[in-house]
Amino acid sequence: MVPELGKATVLMKNPEHVKDVISALREEGTDKLQVISDFDMTLSRFGFNGRRCPTSHNILDNSRVVSEEGRKKLKDLLHYYYPIEIDPNQTVEEKCPLMVEWWTRAHDLLLQQKILKSDIAKIVKESEVMLRDGVNSFLDQLHKRNIPLFIFSAGVGDVLEEVLRQGKVFHPNITVVSNYMDFDDKGVLRQFKEPLIHTFNKNNTVLENKEYSQQLSARTNILLLGDSLGDLSMADGVANMENILTVGFLNDRVEERRGKYLDAYDIVLEKDETLDVVNGILGYILRET
Repeated sequence: MVPELGKATVLMKNPEHVKDVISALREEGTDKLQVISDFDMTLSRFGFNGRRCPTSHNILDNSRVVSEEGRKKLKDLLHYYYPIEIDPNQTVEEKCPLMVEWWTRAHDLLLQQKILKSDIAKIVKESEVMLRDGVNSFLDQLHKRNIPLFIFSAGVGDVLEEVLRQGKVFHPNITVVSNYMDFDDKGVLRQFKEPLIHTFNKNNTVLENKEYSQQLSARTNILLLGDSLGDLSMADGVANMENILTVGFLNDRVEERRGKYLDAYDIVLEKDETLDVVNGILGYILRET
C-alpha cells in the first residue's frame, strides 16, 4: 500500500490496524478528510547535522532582540522545565501546572524585551529554523485538494505563521491556533493573548474558534501529526469522528520513551527528520482508484 511504511525509522504496534485505517481514509475520499498537526518539531525539524533546530519560542529566545541576560534566563527555564515536559514517568496531571509556570515565566521575560512587530520577519529570517524535508510537498498537496489543515501549536503563532510565509507554504486552507502576541499602537509587544496554550492543554478547552469546528463537522476522518503525547488530544473537538490515524515523531530520549509512544500513536517515526512517510500515506489516500 505505502512503501514508505517499510522505512527503518517506522515503528508500529499494530500494522493491521494502520492498514485498515489508511484503507478507510482512502475509500471515504478527500471530502471527509482533515489534517490536524502540531508545528514545532513536527512540521519543523528537531535537528540538523547534530544540532538542535529552534522551535518558534526559541527563534525569539535566541534572537538579537533579546538581551544577553534575557537569553540566559530563558535558557535556564528550558533546562529546568524541558526534562519535566518529556519525562515518561510523570503524569500529565503532574506536568500541567509546571508547564503553565514555564510558559508564563518565559512570556513575562519576552515582554520585558520590548519586541517590535516589525522585527518578527527579520528574526525568523536570521534564525536557524528549518521545516522538515517534504513539508512543501505535503502542504501544497493539501492546498491543491482543498483539504483543511489545522495547526494546533503551543509555540508563538506570529512566529510560526512567518516561518510558513517565508517558506511560501502559508496557504488559505491552513488555520492556526497558537499563542499570539498582542502589540500596542506603536507595534511594541505588550502581552500574550489568552488562552495560554502549552504542550498538555491542546484540546477543545482552549478552542475559542468553535465556528471552525462546526464548518468542518462533515470532515470526520483525521490524519493527526504530533511529537508529544500531549498532541494526541488535538482532535478532541472533532464531533462524530469516524477514522483517525495518528503519526508521532519520536525525536528525543528515544530509548526511554519508545514504549509509551508505541502504545499511544498508530505510527511512530523514530529520529526521522522527513515527512516521507506522511507524504506516502497522503499520496495513497489521494491516488485515484
